[in-house]
Amino acid sequence: MRLARVGNLVYDEELFGLEGVFEDRRDAGERLAEACSSLLKKADLVYAIPRGGVPVAVPVARALKAELDLLLCRKLLIPWNREAGFGAVNPDGRVFVDEEFARALGLSDRAVEEAVREQMDEMERRNKALRSGRPYPEGLEGLRVVLVDDGIAAGYTMSAALEFVRARRASEVVIAVPTGCLSSVLRLSRACDLLLCLNVRPGPIFAVADAYRRWRDLTDEDVLRALEDL
Repeated sequence: MRLARVGNLVYDEELFGLEGVFEDRRDAGERLAEACSSLLKKADLVYAIPRGGVPVAVPVARALKAELDLLLCRKLLIPWNREAGFGAVNPDGRVFVDEEFARALGLSDRAVEEAVREQMDEMERRNKALRSGRPYPEGLEGLRVVLVDDGIAAGYTMSAALEFVRARRASEVVIAVPTGCLSSVLRLSRACDLLLCLNVRPGPIFAVADAYRRWRDLTDEDVLRALEDL
């Protein structure tokens, strides 16, 4: 691992532009935890973005001796392509829409509203299933908060997560991910205190899954099993 820094972005020079660099999310989490430990030493709270961010975040939280919680931000899905999104929503109900992209897709206001409602309902379901329905804290003053996901593509979900913790006045916000699209991590790095992304890859075509040799979508049960490792 050879970490380099450009502004608020820290990345591994040895992994720049490469695909298939992590065995799976657990491997990515262990390597991210090593880098986080070197850079940060400690943190107060690690927020994992489910589902994929949870097995990555568990070793990070352990290494930083931090509390781990789940931040249930959701991508707004394109109706005819459920793998892609045009924005995101966070648990506060704050909606982030890529207006230019939504217009290019021809999405109506009604379609956007339906996408938001769908994901708000899903966040409520996941909060009950994965967080026992607990409310989020109103304030994070004085805390160093680390946001973890399994990767950043367009960055909609991470933008929603960042706004969520900023609104709660976290003293320091760090984003830590194993892999990310160059343009997205550069943009997000300007909005947080530090962004650690081990495997930075340029676009224009980018898929988080391409950083992993073994990849699959996770279930609620996978998340709950991963949390047992804390």
